[in-house]
Amino acid sequence: MPTAIAPVLYWHTLRHLRREQIYDRVRRQVVRPHPDLSPAPALRQRTGGAWQPCDRPPCMTGPASFRFMGVERTIAASGDWNRQDWPKLWLYNAHYFDDLAAHDAGARANWHAALISRWIAENRPASGPGWEPYPTSLRIVNWVKWALRGGSLDDGARLSLAVQTRFLHKRLETHLLGNHLWANAKALVFAGAYFEGGEAAQWLKQGLALVRRELAEQILADGGHFERSPMYQAVVLGDLLDLVQLAAAFPGLFDRAYTRPWEETAERMLRWLRVMSHPDGGIASFNDAALGVAPDHQALAAYGNALGLAGRAEPLGDIEALPESGYFRLSAGPAVLIADAALIGPDYIPGHAHADTLSFELSLDGRRVVVNGGTSTYDAGEQRRRERGTAMHNTVEVDGEDSSEMWAVFRVARRARPFGVRWGRDGGTLWLEAAHNGYRRLPGRVIHHRRWELRESRLLVIDRLEGRFGEAVARFRFSPECSIDGESGSTRELKAGTRALRWNSADHSGEAVTPGTWHPRFGASEPCRVLELAFGGASLTTEFSWH
Repeated sequence: MPTAIAPVLYWHTLRHLRREQIYDRVRRQVVRPHPDLSPAPALRQRTGGAWQPCDRPPCMTGPASFRFMGVERTIAASGDWNRQDWPKLWLYNAHYFDDLAAHDAGARANWHAALISRWIAENRPASGPGWEPYPTSLRIVNWVKWALRGGSLDDGARLSLAVQTRFLHKRLETHLLGNHLWANAKALVFAGAYFEGGEAAQWLKQGLALVRRELAEQILADGGHFERSPMYQAVVLGDLLDLVQLAAAFPGLFDRAYTRPWEETAERMLRWLRVMSHPDGGIASFNDAALGVAPDHQALAAYGNALGLAGRAEPLGDIEALPESGYFRLSAGPAVLIADAALIGPDYIPGHAHADTLSFELSLDGRRVVVNGGTSTYDAGEQRRRERGTAMHNTVEVDGEDSSEMWAVFRVARRARPFGVRWGRDGGTLWLEAAHNGYRRLPGRVIHHRRWELRESRLLVIDRLEGRFGEAVARFRFSPECSIDGESGSTRELKAGTRALRWNSADHSGEAVTPGTWHPRFGASEPCRVLELAFGGASLTTEFSWH
């Protein structure tokens, strides 16, 4: 980041923060709470059945070995929990203890019991990444789930659980808010239900108040999570279903005034996730989104059904609008189009945003054909910067700039704002149109307008740029499953499964099919092809047809 523009980026980033975020950032530098090692509260008696987890793949491959983000490592010594040469996100995952609630966890119960004991002995209270609030929150929940499923937390483990909860209680992530504070709140509720007495009642009360507040703040009217990431939608939905089950595990502890909104909201969130999933069952890749981090829609729907949620199983319509979130799904014949006319996220927490405004993804016959670049890392560096940039998405880049100013790992300065969003049906054509102002910060004050027109056998993508610009490029990234078949004049063709997909654009000033990469999972990089079309004037129409 050039020093000359750093103040501008900082200003346009910080001016959106809430007062409580700024206050807490200062407070965290001044106030350093000490861990409270006093005895753990007594356990609450319960009459509910054993915990039934949402199905997810295991991540432990041995008593001390783990596979996260496609990489297997062994935590052989105490120092391995905090190694500086391993990615921080990989280490975070090791501290989550997700395997305790994974598929066939009972078969690994001895591994889990030993791992809990090791973690306590090798992670001094309030020291290292494992004691940061977010991994602490996830670990508290997973230890409680394990105990509710029949695992035995001995006296030392129960003491550690109480110490972790007390420390979390003093370090809630109000400097971040969003899904981090939500995870903190969930952990307080779980610990407050598992233990009893005055201290546990305080955790439970604070956790329930935060859950109620954050549920109203974070879940939009159409059921979408306000960070506009299908991945975090699935994460938060799984959390909410866990809360529904927790209430069943402790009958009479939770008032229906709390649990009824959980159930109703979970059903809306399930339908949103269904709309934002491709026919292959995986989520669409908008903002930070990676496969394999959270259970998919099918697993979450099965989990909801097991908890007694009816869900909405009626077929999806040919136009599915999520207007508060800003996402749309159009379906015609073999084609499913998922398009982004959304804000990049809430102004005060855009850390998981990408510069992907007016991008889209396309499936044919259940296969992904046009895909956004995806998310493979949260580590600082060129790869993270590239994956968040406009050029990795199926939209238009103007004068080499991103539509929203992405910088550092989770920061955004000036942001694109969509407007003029309309959709409808014209005979056999489904259409969607929108514009955004992300390029108005450039000297030519450019506005990008885009219209999609979908029929059973073709897709038209009509782009128009209002304002002055030097160069503009529309990019379309093809799934690695697609192979380039041939070329003839201005028409190109690729094979997508058993179908041939052809594209044509007559009003460009240059066309190229370049090597690219697709990152469907953390730690994954797959080669693919990218169609690049340079604008010859103020407008560009690209036709995709299939037969």
